[in-house]
Formats: sequence, C-alpha cells, structure tokens
Amino acid sequence: MSVKILAIESSCDDTSAAVFNDSKLLSNVIASQKVHESYGGVVPELASRAHQSNILPVVHEALKQAGVRKEELNAIAYTRGPGLMGSLMVGTSFAKGLSISLGIPLIDVNHLQGHIMAHFIEREGEEAHIPPFPFLCLLVSGGNSQIVKVKSFNDLEIMGQTIDDAAGEAFDKCAKVMGLPYPGGPVIDRLAKEGNPKAFTFCKPQIQGFDYSFSGLKTSFLYTLRDEVKKDADFIEKRKNDLCASLQNTVIEILMDKLRKAVKATGIKHVAVAGGVSANSALRNAFAEHAEKYGWDIYIPKFSYTTDNAAMIGIVGYHKFLDGEFSDIDLPPYSRVII
Repeated sequence: MSVKILAIESSCDDTSAAVFNDSKLLSNVIASQKVHESYGGVVPELASRAHQSNILPVVHEALKQAGVRKEELNAIAYTRGPGLMGSLMVGTSFAKGLSISLGIPLIDVNHLQGHIMAHFIEREGEEAHIPPFPFLCLLVSGGNSQIVKVKSFNDLEIMGQTIDDAAGEAFDKCAKVMGLPYPGGPVIDRLAKEGNPKAFTFCKPQIQGFDYSFSGLKTSFLYTLRDEVKKDADFIEKRKNDLCASLQNTVIEILMDKLRKAVKATGIKHVAVAGGVSANSALRNAFAEHAEKYGWDIYIPKFSYTTDNAAMIGIVGYHKFLDGEFSDIDLPPYSRVII
C-alpha cells in the first residue's frame, strides 16, 4: 500500500504545503510574503498573521494539484523547529488540528534536516541526483551555516557551525547598509556579476576547527563603507557592483576553506550544499570548480528546493513514517535547536 503524506512548512515567512506518494513528490505549493520588503527583514508578528491567512488555501491547493483527498492521507509531517515561534505555532496548530480530525499520525521534522534531505526529493519527469551515505553537506541559509556529516537519514553529525552570524544573514545585513532591498542575498548575487571580486579586502575570521564566524566580516564591511563615504558621499552607488562582488567572494572563500578541511579530515568526497544560500550562483560555481580540482562528487539542489518549502519536510516525514517515528500531539514547537 502506498503512503500519502501531507507536509507543512511555516518556519519563517513562506507558507508551504506538499503532498507525497511514498518518496514521490506530487505537489509543492509556496506562498511568499511581500509585506516584509519595506522593513528590510522579516517582522515576526506580520509573518505569523500572514501564515494564518495563507495556510488553508495553500494546503487546499497542494491537495488539489496532487489529486489527493484529505481522507486518503496516512500522516501529516510538519516543521516543529527551528524558526520564528509565532510562524511555527501556526503550522504546528494546523497540523495538529487536521491530524486529530482525520485520525492520522503526526510527524515532527527538524527544518535543518529538511534542507539537507532535499537532495532525496523525487518527482516524476525530474532527474534526481541523490548522494550516497555518508556524505558531507554544507548547509547555508539566512539563519544557519553548518558542515554536517550525513551518515543516514536519521544519523547526522554537525562537524562545524557558525558561532555568531550565518552566511545568509551577513549578506542580508550588508545589503541593508548599502540600501539594497530585502532579501539582500539574491540582489548581491545579481550585482556581483558586474563587479570585481578582488576590488576590496574584508576580514576573514580565523576560527579553530570547522566552525564559522561572519560577524567580523560584517563589521569590516561596515567600517569600509563608513571610511569611504566620508571621502565621497556617492561611494556606495559608484562602487556597488565591486562591493557586492568582493563581499560575495569573501563569504564563499570562508565557506569553502572550512569545507575543504572537512573533506580532507574525513576522506569523504561526496559533497552536497543545501539551504537558501545554495541558490547563489558564485557558490554553485565554486562547488563545480572544487569538483574538478579536488575530484569531489558534488550534489546541488534544484533552485525550487533551496528556499524554505514543504517538499523537504515531506521527504524527511516519509522516512520517519517508515521507521515509525511519530510525534505526540502535545509536543510544542521550538525556535532554536541543532540537528
């Protein structure tokens, strides 16, 4: 008998629902929130209110596209955390209510594990490039930067992680001080294509082991702007492309330096990237260059699976279903946790 799972993701500012038939993705619907753009970042209260408005039509559309009635579902997977508490509460409450009404089990999913396991999503008509176990995964997003050794679907070891800001957070905050719109990462990626990545030199924190730090880079970038704007009030506008290219180049060099060390230490040459920042074109190019230079087998997710989406929650939910890992109805969401 096939297993049909509804997955719900609401950790930040995207409301998403997906439907799986076994490991095959049938639908993946995402409603993004434009309300945050004028604030330069996600406003938690506005995010949770938007989730309340979006979740019912998003779930309805996901079921409709999948051609599945809610009565046919075998389980509901949902993002329990980490994320914004108000946003998580909306998705968690909806999942619990639907679970009770249908009399089917709940499956709680770690959002970060979802990003990593997005590589295992299969869809009819799409070619899947699935990494073998064990593999290393560079998880980079707005809130997380980690190097994870993935031994199996439910056995993940964090080798290193940021001790302060995440790579995506550094992009967004530096973009904000340049007056660029939110989210800043994609804008920096676009402008960087027209700039010189060696035009400016920014701080590269020296952190032991495989951990990351991006707060020093952010401060270095801010001080450069402050000093140069004193000399020329139009400095940012004149050198915007070079600033973006140099910032992006520095972030990627920091990320790849630690990843190379992790590959050398483990001997694992199957290397994946995941998370929102994995959509960055320069990071993808760096992965391709490292594959050619160091003999890595690389795994890069489709753009549609890089940002927050329910498909990544559903694939984890499916494998937890097979293992009988169901969650109690009274489990609360959590805002911060590591894998």
